[in-house]
Amino acid sequence: MNQVRRGYLYGLGAYTLWGFFPLYIRLLKPAGPIEILAHRVVWSVVFVALVLAVARNWGFLRGLLRRPSALAGVVLAAALIAVNWGTYIYGVNSERVVETALGYFINPLVVVLLGVTVLGERLRVGQWVALGIGAVAVAVLALDYGRLPYLALTLALSFGGYSLVKKRLGLPAAEGMFVESAVLALPALGYLGWLTWRSDSTFGQVSAGHTTLLVLAGAATAIPLLLFAGAANRLPLTGLGMLQYLAPILQLGFGVLVFHEPMPPARLAGFALVWLALVVFTVDGIRQVRRSRSALLAATAEPAAATAAR
Repeated sequence: MNQVRRGYLYGLGAYTLWGFFPLYIRLLKPAGPIEILAHRVVWSVVFVALVLAVARNWGFLRGLLRRPSALAGVVLAAALIAVNWGTYIYGVNSERVVETALGYFINPLVVVLLGVTVLGERLRVGQWVALGIGAVAVAVLALDYGRLPYLALTLALSFGGYSLVKKRLGLPAAEGMFVESAVLALPALGYLGWLTWRSDSTFGQVSAGHTTLLVLAGAATAIPLLLFAGAANRLPLTGLGMLQYLAPILQLGFGVLVFHEPMPPARLAGFALVWLALVVFTVDGIRQVRRSRSALLAATAEPAAATAAR
């Protein structure tokens, strides 16, 4: 199997697992959102530590400890991913899976917006058009909900910010996740200890199956991220970009077809505008990649032609 095909399999695995996450989160009731988040953090540390122990890859910690700016970046990334995870868990358990799916649909547009506002990047015409359609979509959805879709916006902004910080840090997936989870582990353990002291913890109190699912939350968090890292290292950006819509499509399907959340015409129109914005965004990205390849081939061919002419 060649590396590109392997990359697509990794990507499909990652986004399919993320797409099924609403079902998993629902199985963790009656645990509350913060308790689920705390267990997710603690067991992620344990799971990734085991992976690193098997790989005997602890040397990165020494280098990281010598870089205060990188440590500060890790703390920021940990805070952003905690907000993202907590918001997502709350959305799923409060029967708003459709709105959480919206957050991941608009995430690519938010990443582009962050590129402009934070990195000072210049947008192409197609990207501006996609952002404009996305803004109209948010306005339509705000009218439908009677409020801003704040869960979706929080998910998109937190994950977009997390992606930006992660790109600047440049840490590998397993190592980065271990450090981020370790930063959150102390407050998570403190919260779980407080719940136990108050006799409000569901861990070990509901059933053996429920306790097992809470423990497995670490693996359920880490495995898709590791698969995603494998895909990102093997696929072109356009291929990875097309796969990223699989997870919110599955989440939207679960929200409407399994959990029977409402999808009135105005809300459907808002989602249709989001999908239109994503089509414009994706087509523009594919065209840009093709232009870049053509320019690279032309630049490579010119010196070769000049050499042959001599």
